Amino acid sequence: MNAREDDGYATILAAFALAALLIVVIAVVHVGSAVSTRHRAQSAADLSALAAAGALDRGVYDACAAGASIVNRMGGSMTGCVVEEWDVVVEVSITTELGIFGERAAVASARAGPA
Repeated sequence: MNAREDDGYATILAAFALAALLIVVIAVVHVGSAVSTRHRAQSAADLSALAAAGALDRGVYDACAAGASIVNRMGGSMTGCVVEEWDVVVEVSITTELGIFGERAAVASARAGPA
């Protein structure tokens, strides 16, 4: 075996290594995006439950409307609002685009009421 037979081997190996690294980086970015969306959904649920509990003295409809207003401003949609005595339970959904994995929804719920 002489040096001429190994020409280009390092280039091919480097190209495959870079392609593998690129795939890993893209996967990490998508996972990070999904985790970030889940945290945004939980924050929206927490804030909307607090807003709804604060507005509960005006009635159930106004309380849920106050919570929905917060969720809409945070880029999500309220999928549920239930009043149980003086507690408010809300469910929130926020969608995100995950590239080749499609569009996914992050769902969170929260409860708020008097202590």
